[in-house]
Amino acid sequence: MIFQMSLMTDSPVHSSSSDDFAAFLDAELDSKSSDSSPNEEGAKNEFDSDSSDSSLNEEAENDSDSKSKRIKGSRVETLENVEDPKESTSNITHRIKRSRVEAWENIEDPKGSMSNGSLEQNLASSSKETCLHPGSFGDMCILCGQKLNLETGVTFGYIHKGLRLGNDEIMRLRKTDMKNLLRHKKLYLVLDLDHTLLNSTQLMHMTSEEEYLKSQIDSLQDVSNGSLFMLDFMHMMTKLRPFVRTFLKEASQMFEMYIYTMGDRAYALEMAKLLDPRREYFNARVISRDDGTQRNQKGLDIVLGQESAVLILDDTETAWSKHKDNLILMERYHFFASSCHQFGFNCKSLSELKSDESDSDGALASVLKVLRKIHHMFFDELVDNLDGRDVREVLKTVRKDVLKGCKIVFSRVFPTQFQADNHHLWKTAEQLGATCFRELDPSVTHVVSQEAGTEKSRWALKNNKFLVHPRWIEAANYLWQRQPEENFRVNQPKN
Repeated sequence: MIFQMSLMTDSPVHSSSSDDFAAFLDAELDSKSSDSSPNEEGAKNEFDSDSSDSSLNEEAENDSDSKSKRIKGSRVETLENVEDPKESTSNITHRIKRSRVEAWENIEDPKGSMSNGSLEQNLASSSKETCLHPGSFGDMCILCGQKLNLETGVTFGYIHKGLRLGNDEIMRLRKTDMKNLLRHKKLYLVLDLDHTLLNSTQLMHMTSEEEYLKSQIDSLQDVSNGSLFMLDFMHMMTKLRPFVRTFLKEASQMFEMYIYTMGDRAYALEMAKLLDPRREYFNARVISRDDGTQRNQKGLDIVLGQESAVLILDDTETAWSKHKDNLILMERYHFFASSCHQFGFNCKSLSELKSDESDSDGALASVLKVLRKIHHMFFDELVDNLDGRDVREVLKTVRKDVLKGCKIVFSRVFPTQFQADNHHLWKTAEQLGATCFRELDPSVTHVVSQEAGTEKSRWALKNNKFLVHPRWIEAANYLWQRQPEENFRVNQPKN
C-alpha cells in the first residue's frame, strides 16, 4: 500500500501531522547519495512519475519570510512497512545514518546568502552536536541517526512500523496541525468501527434465519456501492450501518477523521477498505488495538490532534475512561444475531427480522446533525479567540439543551440503599440539561419509573405529569433530542 506525501512543516488542508511526519521519515530514509543501487533509483523514479508537485515549506521557526526556502525533491513514498523484505535492519539503519542530511539537499536560498555546501555542512554539524532526537526508528534517531539506548515518547506504529515520537515533537506536530485545521474550519473526529459504523460476524456464528444473507452479498470489486460483504479469507460477513457513506462524506467536510478500533490491525485495515475504498477520508489514520498504549483502553495519546479539538464517536463509554468529555456515545448497531447474543439480548436481530435502521432517522443521521451543530457553534457562534476554544465545552452546551426545562423525579429505578445522584441515569439526565429531585413538588414535569403503581407514579397520573420509562432518558441521550413521551409510557398495573 503506497501513498504520496510532501515534506513540510505546515501541511495543506488534506494533510495531517501523521502524514507530515510520515513524509519526513521517508525523506530521512530515502538515500539520494551516489552509492544508491540501480534498483533503488529505478523504484524511486517509477514512483516519482506519478507524484504530485512538490510543496512549499511555508513555516520555519526563527526564520523570516524573506528567507523562506523551497525544498526540492520533497516527493516521497510512504510505505506501510518501510522495510524491504529482502533488506536487513542493519542496512536500514545504515541508510538512516547516511541520509540524515541528504533529505535536505538542494535547498535554495532565493538571495544566494548561503551556499548548498555550507548549509549542508551546517546542518550536519548541528544534527550531530545539538540534535534533540525528536523521534526514533527502531533504536536510531530519525534525524541524526545516532543509536539511542532509552526508549522515550510514544509509539506511532500506524504511521510507520517502529516509529516512536518524543513528547516535544508530538506537541509540535499537534500545534502545527491544529493551526492548519482551524484555518480551514476543521476539527478532529475519532470513529469506532464495530457497532458504531458497522457490524461483523463470524460465518460460523450465523443462525439458520440469517442464511438468506449469503445470497444477497455485494461485490468486493465495487464496494462503494454496497453495504453487505462476505470476507471469505477472514471467515466473516460485515454489514455497513445505514447512512454511513453519506455520513463519512459530509463529516469529512468538517473533520479530519481517524478510525480507532479494539480489533486487530488486519481487521481494521479491511474495514477501512470497505468504508473508504478511495482513501478519501482516513488515509493512514487507522488505529487498532495493536497501537494502543493501555490494555483494553483507547486513548488520545496516539492521535496527533489536540484534545481540545477532538470529538469521539463510540458505543462503549468504558473504553474512553480518560476522555469522556470528548465522547458522543452511540447507540449500538446490532444487525447480526451474534451481536445481540454478545450483549445479552434474547431477541431477534435486525437480520433475522429482515429489517434495518432507517437511513434518514437512524443513529448516524441523528449524530451528523449534532456534529453540524457543534461545528457551527465552535466556529461561528463563540466570540473568544479561536485558539482558546475547546470543543468539549461546546459539546457540554449542546448536550444540556436536550432536556432543558425538564424536572425529573425517579421512582423505584435505583436500589433502595443506592445513592441516587451517583446512578448513571441521574447523571445522564443532568448532563442532558434536566434537573433531578428526590422528592415530589409541583414544579416536577416528569416521573421516571418502570412501574405505574408506585406512589410517585400515581401522583404523576393524578396531576397530569409525564410518567415515562427510563428508556426515555436513554433514547434522548443517544438521539440528542427530547423524545415524545407517549412513546415511552409505563404499563398500567392489571386489576
